[in-house]
Order: sequence, then C-alpha cells, then structure tokens
Amino acid sequence: MEITRVNGLKGEITVPGDKSISHRSIMMGAIADGDTEVTGFLMGQDCLSTIECFRKMGIEIDVSPDIVTVHGKGLHGLKEPAGILNVGNSGTTMRLISGILSGQPFTTTIDGDESIRKRPMRRIIEPLTRMGVKITSISNNGCAPLQVSGEYRLKGINYVSNVASAQVKSAVLFAGLYADSETTFTEPHLSRNHTEIMLKSFGVNIKTSGSTCTITPGDGLHGHKIYVPGDISSAAYFLVAGLITPDSEIVLKNVGVNPTRTGILTIAKKMGADIELINETNIDGRLSADIVVRSSELKGTTIKGDIIPFLIDELPVISVMAAFAKGKTVIKDARELKVKESDRIKYMVNNLNAMGAEAEGTEDGMIIHGGKPLHGAVIETANDHRIAMSMAVAGLGADGVTRIPDYKCVDISYPGFFNTLELLKH
Repeated sequence: MEITRVNGLKGEITVPGDKSISHRSIMMGAIADGDTEVTGFLMGQDCLSTIECFRKMGIEIDVSPDIVTVHGKGLHGLKEPAGILNVGNSGTTMRLISGILSGQPFTTTIDGDESIRKRPMRRIIEPLTRMGVKITSISNNGCAPLQVSGEYRLKGINYVSNVASAQVKSAVLFAGLYADSETTFTEPHLSRNHTEIMLKSFGVNIKTSGSTCTITPGDGLHGHKIYVPGDISSAAYFLVAGLITPDSEIVLKNVGVNPTRTGILTIAKKMGADIELINETNIDGRLSADIVVRSSELKGTTIKGDIIPFLIDELPVISVMAAFAKGKTVIKDARELKVKESDRIKYMVNNLNAMGAEAEGTEDGMIIHGGKPLHGAVIETANDHRIAMSMAVAGLGADGVTRIPDYKCVDISYPGFFNTLELLKH
C-alpha cells in the first residue's frame, strides 16, 4: 500500500461497529437465555475469532450482513470444545473468555497467534486462581497458551488490581457470574466500562462507584437486541487525518462516545482541535454522536495520568497528531503500550523518525517534538493494525511516498480502512 500527501479531506463516513461492544455482545449473548440480536457488529478478524470460539462450544450464531443473532443457552449451556480454542490475534477474546470458562465444569485450552503468546496473562491468572479456578500458562511463562479447568461454583472475592484494565476487570466480572457470593473489582483508575453497562442491560445485578464495581450472581442473563455504535478507535484515524490535513472537513457518523473512551477528544481539543459533537443519542446506556472535524493548528501537550486508560488504543495515532503539532508533546504513564499487539512505543517512534519526525521513546511513553517536515518511508508495522493505520495517516501529510508492505493487518479491526480513506480524497 502506498500513501501520498493530500489536501482537503471532505465527506461523511461511517466507521465499523465498536470492537469492544461487538466482542462482549457475542460472549454475553452466548451465556444468556434466549436470542440476542446484534446490529452494527464489527466483522473484523478479532471479533470473528470470538464467534468461532463460541461456536466450538455449541452456541449457534447466525451471521448476516445486517444482524448477528446469538442463540444463547444460559450460564451453564456451553459444551466442552473438541479441540483448542484459537483466539487468533485477539487479546480481548483470550482474557474475557477465560472468565467465562472459569465457571464451566470442563477443562479448555486457549491459544492464539505469535503475538498473543507474548502478551501478559498473569494479570488474569492471579484473580481467577483466587476465585477457585485452576488456570495455568502451559509454557510456564505467564502467557498463552492457557489451560482453564473451571469450577461449577466459584468463590466471590474482593480484588484490587494494580492495573487499570477493562480486560482484566471483565474477566473477573464474568467469573463473578458463577460465584457463590458478590465479587468486587477495584482498579487504580476507571477503565472502559462497556462490560458493566452491558451486563446491566442483560439483567445482571451490578453496581459501580468510582473505579469499583460489584457483581451479584443471580438468575442469569436475558437475551435482547443490541445496537453497536461506530468504534471511536477506528474513527480516531480519520479524526486526526482531518485535523492535520489542510482544507478538510469530515463528519464521522454515529460514533460511540462513552465517556471512558473519549480521551482522544479531550486531548485533541486541548491541542487546539476544531471538533464538534452533534446528533447525540443514548441507547441502553451506549452513547453515540456524529463528530465534525475540521483542519486545525495544533499545539503540543502533556498526556498522562487518569486519562491514559481512556485513550490507550488511540495513542499511536495521537503520536502522529503530535508530530504535526507545534511544540513538544509528552506521553507518560502508558507502559501498557509495550505489551499490546506489538511494542507500540518502539514501532511508533522508529517509524515517525524514519519519516523525519523527532520522537523519543521512554519507559512509559514518548516525547515528540512536533512541526518537523515529514517525508515518505517504508513502514514497519510488526503486523499491528493500529501501527499500520496510524502511519497511513502520517503519510497523508508527508512528501513523497509512504509504503506499508503488510497493510492487510488492518483487517483485524477495520476491514476496508483504505477504501474509506479514498472516499475522503478530493
């Protein structure tokens, strides 16, 4: 894939459905009583891995272009899979499904691709073990493949996590559905709360206060209709593209604006972005809006602390935005970037510098001196979809040609990304 400089990105686009909500709709629908109809489901590779895992456990899932229907069998309706559950590249599937498997009366092995086998799983192994699950890293390194030997009845716990992670929280809450008493999860900062919102919509007794949530096991989940708004992580690439490209105005239709996901909007406005939210709606606690983005003169800023969990997946493209801003941008408290699909600090810094930017990696983030003229380069993505899309955005404002050899990795979260980008060029 080759990207060249453009002027004037204009138009209205709709980005694919929210990845986090899509994953959870399948998982909760599978263990609910009755059918769950999902509109706006993300047909990316990661979410399709979740579907295949539950199909292997006896759940019938109908997929059409418009609606995905999950024929749930209740909390105890899953069947032991005949073989290994393969999550592909999806850390969300790996961690969340471990919580659900914790309450099943059978043993399951979960594995994934080379990237998954490097991602830390001790953060879920520890709390799930405390709840009575026998969950082990087969390679004895705290990573996949994992073997989960579930228990029909788990112990409720009060768990204080040292990381703010929606995936760890979700794994514990899902296991809490099978516990003998309340399970409470506390994290240092509030992370994405899609699981809490969705569990409540499925009829689960869950209460939240600040960064603490408590789930009370009850009669189970009840299938219902779910509408998935556009993924703000996918919208982020076009948001930044619109801000850094002269003479641009883009309308991003029906994007999810859950307050635990809108850190990029907060930071962009702090950097001087011309962004407007219109047509705001609320369906079952899932907030959405149209986002209007216009070309802007951006300035550097400091990004750290409590806001980091609200924009962790957007930090690669935020670093691109910082490269086009005037002055210095400092990103701190983002050590988690090192254990995503790739070491995103390393690859973003290396790629930006290859294009002529001035970027420096730190132990927990990046320092970027913005405003340097960029030029085309050959991008090394490490097969990371967010690196590929972020550097494609950088190429829109660079002289010469930016080449992305393994561009198809974007299919993990955004099939058709490059086609959508073409629609905006004038």
